Amino acid sequence: ERINPSKLLIRVAPISNDKNDYANYVIAQIEQEFEHNLTQQIYISNACWNYISTAKNATIQMIRKASVSENVTDANGLRELILKDLFEKEVPSNTALSYIKNEVSELW
Repeated sequence: ERINPSKLLIRVAPISNDKNDYANYVIAQIEQEFEHNLTQQIYISNACWNYISTAKNATIQMIRKASVSENVTDANGLRELILKDLFEKEVPSNTALSYIKNEVSELW
């Protein structure tokens, strides 16, 4: 949930106007969130953890792809492009979140 780009980009403001600095900063936030929750993998199945890991990697890939776009010239442009892309694509973390909810519901 915390690596959902639409929420992440609101929570994490640009530290400079440079698009690459901002992309690296946002990616560092994602990695930090992932590392913070690393111990949680003992409570879920390997398949569920794989969904989470894949969502993290897909989100990072989305940010990196947007940051190399010639149409993006600054940090705010990067934010706009990523958010625009989210309207056209499913958010990777939503797939992982659905899988987690399904797995938890099977436990109850």
